[in-house]
Amino acid sequence: MKTLTLEVEYDCDFDLFGLVSSSREHKLAWALNHTLGLRLIKQQDLIYPLNQGRLVISNYLYANEVSTLRLFRNRSLDPSTLKKPYLAPDIKEYDYLVQICNGMGRLASELIVERLTTLPDVQYACQFDPNELKFKENLLF
Repeated sequence: MKTLTLEVEYDCDFDLFGLVSSSREHKLAWALNHTLGLRLIKQQDLIYPLNQGRLVISNYLYANEVSTLRLFRNRSLDPSTLKKPYLAPDIKEYDYLVQICNGMGRLASELIVERLTTLPDVQYACQFDPNELKFKENLLF
């Protein structure tokens, strides 16, 4: 019998940044609010039910008429039996992810990375192409 496989390609039209930080998410959100002039607000945690367990991801949101910025914790809040308890297992070295929809382009992205690295709570920041990630569907809302 012939087996058919459905392959879906997602087009991610947002900017994605990874942050290495040992700070708690509320402290990092506060620092981002002051540095970038935002008002990140804690949202209900994202829950991804999986066969082996579930992912519970902390989630902050800032939205205005033009753009949306989200701050996610990359590692699950719940103690998990999953082998990879990460929102983006491809970049598990990063503690937090910042997703910007409808950003201002490449120049603004470089400025954001520069501002993120100046935060005392952030040890390292880097921009990623979300289309290159294997688990990019976890970042679609």
